[in-house]
Amino acid sequence: MIDINPKYEPIKISDSRYYIITGGRGSGKSYSINLLLVLLTYEAGHTILFTRLTLASAYISIIPEFLDKIETLNIQSDFRITKDEIINKRSGSKIIFKGIKTSSGDQTANLKSLTNVTTWVMDEAEELTDENIFDKIDLSVRNLKQQNRVILILNPVTKEHWIYTRFFEDKGVMDGINVTKGNTTYIHTTYLDNIDNLSKSYLDQIESIKTRRPEKYKHQMLGGWLQKAEGVIFSNWKVGQFKRVGVSVYGQDYGFAADPSTLVETNIDTTNKIIYLKECFYLKALTTSQIAELNLKHAGTDLIVGDSAESRLLSELKAKGSNVVKAIKGQGSITYGISLLQDYDLIVEENSINLIKELNNYSWLEKKSKTPQDNWNHLIDAIRYAVSYQLQNPNRGNYYIS
Repeated sequence: MIDINPKYEPIKISDSRYYIITGGRGSGKSYSINLLLVLLTYEAGHTILFTRLTLASAYISIIPEFLDKIETLNIQSDFRITKDEIINKRSGSKIIFKGIKTSSGDQTANLKSLTNVTTWVMDEAEELTDENIFDKIDLSVRNLKQQNRVILILNPVTKEHWIYTRFFEDKGVMDGINVTKGNTTYIHTTYLDNIDNLSKSYLDQIESIKTRRPEKYKHQMLGGWLQKAEGVIFSNWKVGQFKRVGVSVYGQDYGFAADPSTLVETNIDTTNKIIYLKECFYLKALTTSQIAELNLKHAGTDLIVGDSAESRLLSELKAKGSNVVKAIKGQGSITYGISLLQDYDLIVEENSINLIKELNNYSWLEKKSKTPQDNWNHLIDAIRYAVSYQLQNPNRGNYYIS
């Protein structure tokens, strides 16, 4: 039998509608919630909607995590598994796995039309930056015969996220505590609540982080919410509608196996000092041909400013149809590019999930010397390339393959 961390007991016994599950790495929050959902299916009449912002293949990415719990409990015979559902054959209750965003677009309309949903679980909820999407799906959870639950599982990010504003700030609830207030139950755990299930090498690594990087320890291991002003480089951005004021220019960074290759669309409104940003792709392990195909799909023949350190790759991409030129790089180009971006208001298209993550995490390694960390910058570097090229080029707007 599997023991459930007693801190999660309120999910079974509380009559709250909302459950905000926060914690740091290694806290066991996903493990505990998944186990509770499996056990909940033994009650008849439940339809549990389990979502992530993007969920390309539940059968590969998430259902195995649930199967592990089912096999540990030796209850495999009670369940029927499909590519996107787990059905309890005894009760008829089921868990449905869906992504809110797919390659074919926003699935919010389809999700809110699902009938008889009793529990909605939003995993990795920090990635959901559009509060309107939350509201639409939340309003569809209205089964009259069962308790309705909305469970948000997240690693805290910055305090500017709507989840913090709505469920903590507006309700006067301190983060990091376990309490029920009104119709909301807050559950917070850390690795210290799961220490018996963690290896010595992992715990040694945590102690090293605690000593060397106390702020990182507080945020990533203890699950503390970030104050955006603490070392984060860009505070001049917000999520909003992407607008094409003039000609768009794209920026591109290359990562191959370990790091992602990226493409981001930039559109500069120099009159109003606004830069509109839209993430096009953020993918690892792409071949040159795959990058070229994606470039044609997203940018067509519009100009792409690529990392000049990859001159051979740029030549190959150009031969395959990408209208790509070298970025302007040199001593001081990083800090100069950052200063250009800080001089404008940045409007980030709402589906630019990885870009939003980078903006929330890209910080100074040494603020006095204006040295940024070499991390959380794959899309930001691409933006620097495109923006620096345009603002330093007197012929911006008239771009074509020469």
